[in-house]
Amino acid sequence: MFDARMPVDRSRNVRDTGRFSTCAYIPTGMNSLCTLTAPKGRPREFDLEEALAAALRVFWRNGYEAASMAELTAEMKITKPSLYAAFGNKEALFHKALDLYEREKLAYMTSALDAPTAKAVAERLLRGALQMQTSTCDPKGCLSIISSVACGVEAEPIKAEVAKRRESSQAALIRRFDEAKAAGEFPDGLESPALARYLFAVMQGLAIQGGSGATCGELNQLVDTCMMVWPTR
Repeated sequence: MFDARMPVDRSRNVRDTGRFSTCAYIPTGMNSLCTLTAPKGRPREFDLEEALAAALRVFWRNGYEAASMAELTAEMKITKPSLYAAFGNKEALFHKALDLYEREKLAYMTSALDAPTAKAVAERLLRGALQMQTSTCDPKGCLSIISSVACGVEAEPIKAEVAKRRESSQAALIRRFDEAKAAGEFPDGLESPALARYLFAVMQGLAIQGGSGATCGELNQLVDTCMMVWPTR
């Protein structure tokens, strides 16, 4: 997963292919892949990765709070004791599902910071978010947003985890924009933190509108408009 504490290395000659794949925050832990290994003893009767992917669909569709253990075990095709033995409790399962979500759905975001200009960084992130919302194979909306808006006591640790990952991601984007500012890409007076928050707000808006039924054409218009008004010197 992307480590926001490390400096961004754009020394490679990165070719912008124009293909993107999604959400509202840059994943911050893609190097620490969740390890799912069965303990010694009786072999498991289910595939751990398939079960985790099924859990991800439930969390993505319902959010953390509304995802019941009954629905999770039914979708994962395992019993509750098997779930606890393999993944821990519901909160631990969500953390593993969130790691999987970042690895599979947000992988493009780690390369977006390698784009040659701040505007290109923004477009890669927005086009990726757009492709997520127009995909026909996954639930709509952003998993981090869906889960962070839950308000019950049960969801407080989840909201804190999502906020922590988002803050780390935002810090990485701010550093990238600081580099662009130093290179003279922005008008005088424009601050990197404000621009990063603006871009995150647009990405979150794409996720929310996509989950609320906005058409592909409408979402494309939003991205195109953002690119037209992007601040450049």
